[in-house]
Amino acid sequence: MTTPEEILEEEKKIRFLKTIVDLITAVLKGGQVSREEAVDIIRATKKRVLELFPEKEATYDLIYKPRFERLLQEFLSKKSHLVSEKGGEIEKGNSHFSGSSDC
Repeated sequence: MTTPEEILEEEKKIRFLKTIVDLITAVLKGGQVSREEAVDIIRATKKRVLELFPEKEATYDLIYKPRFERLLQEFLSKKSHLVSEKGGEIEKGNSHFSGSSDC
């Protein structure tokens, strides 16, 4: 049975997750970072989310991955040209997002 303390801790983690995602969303919408920096931020975000919620990668990929992909496409695709995947960029047709769990 779940204790009240465990419930409070879970709620705290959920609020923190919401704060992280809202912040990253604002950063990406602001367009003040390069696409490469944005991808690095998304990867770091995923890492932090999975630290908070181990075994929830599928949930992350279902909810947040498409959101971040859309934000990258909408706010950063026009800003800079695509560089090679080796340089850390996401290329159409060979995307880290499409099938990989890097972001």
